Amino acid sequence: MPPSYLTRHGFEKLQDELEYLRTIKRQEVATRLHEAMEGGELIEDAEYEAAKNEQAFVEGRILELEIILANARIVDEAGKRDVVQVAAKVTIQEGDNEPELYTIVGPAEANPRTGRISNESPLGRALLDHRAGDIVRVDAPGGSFTVCILKVE
Repeated sequence: MPPSYLTRHGFEKLQDELEYLRTIKRQEVATRLHEAMEGGELIEDAEYEAAKNEQAFVEGRILELEIILANARIVDEAGKRDVVQVAAKVTIQEGDNEPELYTIVGPAEANPRTGRISNESPLGRALLDHRAGDIVRVDAPGGSFTVCILKVE
């Protein structure tokens, strides 16, 4: 399995989520299942089914987090960069649009709404290994476009 690139903060956040799921959430779901099984009416059957679905989700997320953390490679966030890599902050501009700032992160930490894009996304992949001043072509599902890298930190 390929490594999961994580910042130190992202690694700790996923560890905290895993600990919460293992200790608190599992117990909550087990209690909910137990209470639903003690019932027997049609309404409780729906509650039992919902609790079973939640249990499957929690166990799946625990497994996913265990795999991510087992294959984690912590990236160095400190220092000045001149080449785009994971953990770099990149300011880009497409045409005459306003410049946009993104942080390149691994898929487990990606959150485009907060400017954190995955190194595996079309934009993230296109920016990797480029420098400030480079014009980069991005092949996205909605079509290709070019961006200018204004700054790499």
